[in-house]
Amino acid sequence: MNVCQSCGACCASFRVDFHPVELAGGAFAWGQGVPKEMTLPVTPAIVRMCGTDTAEPRCVALAGEVGKAVACNIYDARPSPCREFDVEHAACNRARQRHGLLPL
Repeated sequence: MNVCQSCGACCASFRVDFHPVELAGGAFAWGQGVPKEMTLPVTPAIVRMCGTDTAEPRCVALAGEVGKAVACNIYDARPSPCREFDVEHAACNRARQRHGLLPL
């Protein structure tokens, strides 16, 4: 099992902003693209995943319990910040620490 499938701390720690071309039907969307209803417009050039800018962030696409078993409901269409984030980033361990998980 991929460690990310039992973690999800990043999905419940950081704001996720990206360009609207990654939305469903957009020119640079992966798969079906991010569903527009899962995002909020920030500026004409930036949208944000719902739930990621709250005091206790949690992406609307995250299912499951952080640190136990999680899944992304739009994994094949997830936006570029999610695709670029990995366990090699120092931010991964910061997110894990925020949720009381040991560093990798």
